[in-house]
Amino acid sequence: MTVDEWLTATRTSYDTVAVSYAHLVRDLLAEAPYERAALASFAEFVQGAGGGPVADVGCGTGRITAHLHTLGVDAFGIDLSPGMIAVARRDHPELRFEVGSMTDLDLADGSVAGLVAWYSLIHIPDDQIGVVFAHFRRVVRPGGPLLLGFHVGDETTLKTEGYGGHPMNVHVHRRQPAEVAAWLREHGFTVDSQTTVTSAESRLGGIILGRRQP
Repeated sequence: MTVDEWLTATRTSYDTVAVSYAHLVRDLLAEAPYERAALASFAEFVQGAGGGPVADVGCGTGRITAHLHTLGVDAFGIDLSPGMIAVARRDHPELRFEVGSMTDLDLADGSVAGLVAWYSLIHIPDDQIGVVFAHFRRVVRPGGPLLLGFHVGDETTLKTEGYGGHPMNVHVHRRQPAEVAAWLREHGFTVDSQTTVTSAESRLGGIILGRRQP
């Protein structure tokens, strides 16, 4: 698939499942203490560096954006799917959400104090990861934290149905934390911590907390 083809397929799939997705994942974080701890550490990093806007890239229906807001973070969300953004705006009208793609991130250089990509890199093919991480480095201030969550594994699968039985057409890429950490270092980030967890969020998830190098 070309970049335009898989972006279109991903956008259409999540437009289709947006309402069901919001219902099914709304309370997952309540059952995921390790993930909550990682988000809290990220929030402390942001606040310790003086605060500022934080981008939740691939925000879906806004649950992580909203959680960061409860932690005192000035978070806003960006997602490829207009359907997901519509639900995020409905469920969290006090927060800001925008339609956009992490492969062409429409944010000014150094404009965010930190960035979260929470299980949103899973649909990005390997040959586009460098493009995405280059955008992440460009928009995050020097020293600003980056938090990634992703499914761990070595395989790519095609998801044709999900979130209430609705049709989907998205590839799900599972990766090893060491591989993701190496990509981050190649693109100007340090890696402060990396771990794997099993929880409601993922049967085997990876969490990496890093910082943008000067």
